Order: sequence, then structure tokens, then C-alpha cells
Amino acid sequence: MVSKRIIPCLDIKDGRTVKGVNFVGLQDAGDPVELADRYSREGADELVFLDITATKEKRKTLLELVEKVAKKVNIPFTVGGGISSVEDVNLLLRAGADKISINSSAVKNPELIKQLADKFGSQCIVLAVDAKFIKGKWKVFLVGGRVETEIDLFDWVRQGVELGAGEILFTSMDHDGTKNGFANDTLKKLSEIVNVPIIASGGAGNVQHFCDTFKEGKADAALAASVFHYKEIEIKELKSTLDKQGINVRL
Repeated sequence: MVSKRIIPCLDIKDGRTVKGVNFVGLQDAGDPVELADRYSREGADELVFLDITATKEKRKTLLELVEKVAKKVNIPFTVGGGISSVEDVNLLLRAGADKISINSSAVKNPELIKQLADKFGSQCIVLAVDAKFIKGKWKVFLVGGRVETEIDLFDWVRQGVELGAGEILFTSMDHDGTKNGFANDTLKKLSEIVNVPIIASGGAGNVQHFCDTFKEGKADAALAASVFHYKEIEIKELKSTLDKQGINVRL
């Protein structure tokens, strides 16, 4: 049985880790290199680094910071933000990333998913999808949640996997930063329509929320930020509780 994964997320703005609620009201949450080092030592299974303003500011991901973080971690490391070409991915992998996450650029040019999967392998390509529930439909948002589209979440995830995405990172913008739990019904549906791992993101507030997303949401991994950054949840204790509830984790 494949272990469920716990993944801290570093949202990066101006070289610092930040955290908000529903994608707005960003507050400083610490130095990304120090946080990465801490999570690697505390037993996180993977780490995600998202340069959240790279697309809006029309620039590339902060390569130098990626290199510094990569030197501190001995766990798989995913990087996203401003990635729009094979060359971008080449640079990030050389800087120490293990996987890359694409979002807005993939929606604007779906063939990019196929290009990257063909070149680097599907296992390296994480399709990140930010979505909001509006008038009875999950709509995909771009540019760090700033631009609404008419694209249906489920249609887009299905297409992304067909094109070669090896993993889906789904963030419910309605749940982001609220600490009220993950969007489990939606996660369960996503896990039923595609055969790649689904990473749950948005809404972690307590240990039970992680248990619920693995059991009810059928998520393969759970990503969180502020509860880890501010030490509201300790990763070792979280994994111990999951293990006691019969959820297979790497202790």
C-alpha cells in the first residue's frame, strides 16, 4: 500500500514565505530556507515551493532561492511559479528541483503539459489547479487566483492527465487559509475520474482534517502551510495520529 504523504508548502513573495486566507491578505511567515530545513528534519515527505507572484509579475521563478532550499532538503522538492517552457524546467531541475508545478501557463497552452511530460517524464510534472465553487460549478482560476475562467475543474483535470500530468495539486480557493477542512467531496470525485495521485490543498486546520481528507477525500497527499509554519501542528505528531487511525504513512 502506497504511503499517504504530508507536504508543507512554501508560498514565496519577494523572497519570503507568506500566507493568506482565500488567496488574499498575505502575511509574512518566515524565511523559506530555514522553514525548508526544519520540515526536512521533522519528517515531511515532500516540500512544495510556489513563487506566487512570478506569473503576475511576468518573471521567472527565483532560481537562487530554489538552489538554497534544495541544498537544505533531502526529500522530493516541487517548484512552481512562472514556468512556461522546457528551458525553464531545465534550469529548475539543475537548481535542485525534483518536480515542477505548472498552472496558468498550462491553461493558456495545454500542449505545454505534453511537451514537458515527453521531455522529463510524467512523474516530474505536477498540474496545479486553483478553483472556486461559483453558481454550482467549480471554476478554474489563473495568475495566483486573480483571473477567473469559465473552465470546469473536472474537465481540465481530465484533459491535463490525458496530456501527461503525473500528479494533480488541487487547491480549493474557498477553503484556502480558513482552517475548516479540505474540500473532500471534490477531492473524492477527482480521485475517481483520473488515475494519478491527487494532492489536497486548502483548509487544513487540525489533525482530524488530514485524517478526513485521506479517508473521505481519497487524497494521496495533503498539503498545508500556516498550520506547519506557525507550529500549530507538528508533523511527527500528525503522522503518529494518522498511523493510529490506520492510515499508512512513513514514520
